[in-house]
Amino acid sequence: MTPERVRDRALGAYLGLACGDALGATVEFLTRREIAHGYGVHREIIGGGWLRLRPGQVTDDTEMSLHLGRAILAAQGWDLTMVADEFVQWWRGHPVDIGNTTRRGIGRYINSGSFAGPVAESDAGNGAAMRNLPVVLATLGDDAAFERQTLEQAHITHNNPLSDAATLALGHMVRALIHGGMIRDVRDIANRLAADHRVFRFSPYRGRSTAYIVDTVQTVLHFYFETDGIENCIVETVNQGGDADTTGAIAGMLAGATYGASQLPPRWLRRLDPAVKSEIEAQTAGLLGLSGMPLPSAV
Repeated sequence: MTPERVRDRALGAYLGLACGDALGATVEFLTRREIAHGYGVHREIIGGGWLRLRPGQVTDDTEMSLHLGRAILAAQGWDLTMVADEFVQWWRGHPVDIGNTTRRGIGRYINSGSFAGPVAESDAGNGAAMRNLPVVLATLGDDAAFERQTLEQAHITHNNPLSDAATLALGHMVRALIHGGMIRDVRDIANRLAADHRVFRFSPYRGRSTAYIVDTVQTVLHFYFETDGIENCIVETVNQGGDADTTGAIAGMLAGATYGASQLPPRWLRRLDPAVKSEIEAQTAGLLGLSGMPLPSAV
């Protein structure tokens, strides 16, 4: 992989995450039938939805990713206290949306200074998986650091074996893609996840798209492997409804890492919040620099 291609795939993953978030938020909590009735096929970033977003505005998926990235870049490495403090800063900024499990975990850290609660069934949401991309980018050259940092950031809010397995598997998929892997390579990673934890089997697809990490992963993997481009992958995923901002974000991350930022629809990038887009571009360059990956001379 040339440095230019590495950057294109890494940036594609991050911008894809944000675009999927912004697109999916409009139809979050609607059913597939309700989306079809109200939008036909929902494929434009228009804002609105139950959160009454501005066109191009993102939600907690992208916001928490950016705060995690800020902590890594500020530390020029890994400092779990800085990560947790960034999550607190985000929470105190009155975000447009925050999940109950995430709220509870950040509150526990504020009150006790603990970086993890006990293992809990109630922690099997998708909140850790949706925000882990900055760890992936910063540790592309260090497998052990990737796994340790992934679990440490996850357990601040989500301490559950299924959440752990999914967050690691999705991260390994993105890492493989940025390193030059193809869809067949990451299919092996997805198959291993389903073999190790049979609840993640995504074929045949059950059609559930909730914030439960199993439903989220099944939805994302089904549409990722059934489509052949960034736009189709994200559009098909969010039109399933349910927790569409997060399924869209994770699908966008995978598809972006597969096809690259150069394949994202320009109309989506024009709609995306300019401050978010600018910070994603800067963070991608900085995180890749920390990873030890060679960078193109233009970065």
